[in-house]
Amino acid sequence: MKWMWRLLIAGCALSLPLSAMAAREELQVRHAWTRPALAGHSDAVYLSITDHNVPDRLVSVHSEAARHAELQASFVRHGVVHIRRVRSVPIPANRTVTLEPGGYHIVLVGLKHTLNMGDSVPVTLTFARAGNRVAVAMVEGRSAKRMRPGPSGEIGSR
Repeated sequence: MKWMWRLLIAGCALSLPLSAMAAREELQVRHAWTRPALAGHSDAVYLSITDHNVPDRLVSVHSEAARHAELQASFVRHGVVHIRRVRSVPIPANRTVTLEPGGYHIVLVGLKHTLNMGDSVPVTLTFARAGNRVAVAMVEGRSAKRMRPGPSGEIGSR
């Protein structure tokens, strides 16, 4: 009878990492891209994050391609575009949040080398619940979308 309890406890202990891994895979990062930029300059990275599980938050970013990386948000107040650093980006459950021109974005400050069309830039995203994910941003020539204020005057993911 003792061996049955030990087997049950061992089975539960082994299933915990598997369930944690399954839950972790519920968060997906897609379509990471950036524009061409010169070494020493700053550039923005855009992407989509979908969480199919429980709410999460993107809490920090890092890239070896830049001296520093940070989360920022663009918004319009009284007809003037403002950009501010943000501590985190909320990722609601069962929704997609798009980091895009005119909203939330990642800024790579002090690029260590020039980014040319076709290059790729790895960026490590750290989430409060899901941990670290690496997104590979492709350098593309996409044009910026026009910034348009939402009902509260702010611009962001819709």
